[in-house]
Amino acid sequence: MKKAEIKLTIELDDNNVPENITWESTDNENKEAIAVKSMMLALWDHNFKNSLRIDLWTKDMPVDEMKRFFYETLQTMADSFLRATGETNIVEDLRDYCAHFAEKMEIEQK
Repeated sequence: MKKAEIKLTIELDDNNVPENITWESTDNENKEAIAVKSMMLALWDHNFKNSLRIDLWTKDMPVDEMKRFFYETLQTMADSFLRATGETNIVEDLRDYCAHFAEKMEIEQK
């Protein structure tokens, strides 16, 4: 069985606000830690039937980049949901919402 390990390192200031976030994976060809400005981690607890989440961003994360991060996260959630369930109708609705979100946040859609 193949295994991979993902490591997150969060450096906090005196008020426990993230200053630096890095991640690395044993499955990545680049073995160095990669610096990021924001992260969202969602896990499903099947025993309690609920989500466990960690959402962090550094204090110097620009608002325009946060808007784009949310937009792209919503888009990729639609991709994941389609692959997991095959529910094309609701994914089309989610993509419509993503377009609406991008318009309201003045995000250039790629």
